[in-house]
Amino acid sequence: MAHDIEIIEKTPAEYSYKKRRSDRLMRSQLMMFALMIFMTLISFAAVQAGFSAYFVVPVVLLLAAVQVGLQLYYFMHMSEKGHGLVAFFMYGGMLIAFLTVLAFVTIIWW
Repeated sequence: MAHDIEIIEKTPAEYSYKKRRSDRLMRSQLMMFALMIFMTLISFAAVQAGFSAYFVVPVVLLLAAVQVGLQLYYFMHMSEKGHGLVAFFMYGGMLIAFLTVLAFVTIIWW
């Protein structure tokens, strides 16, 4: 049994568009990777410098939250089209988790 195989060739314009899009995506991912490394180094430096725990803990938690958001958005390709429902449930779950932790911290604190 032979299967018909259809070979589709790209036009030069399609090839050029795909290459530019791929280059732009790679550049943005490399920039985000460098930003993640920089934020991690800031966290390590804040801990190593011997600052007060009242300063270090919020800064490290803030940088961690920013990193999680950026990693989901860029490295998990949430910025691309077609991920609206997945992004809604993921960010909704993160909001519920944050509110739950906030509620427990508030109950314990007071």
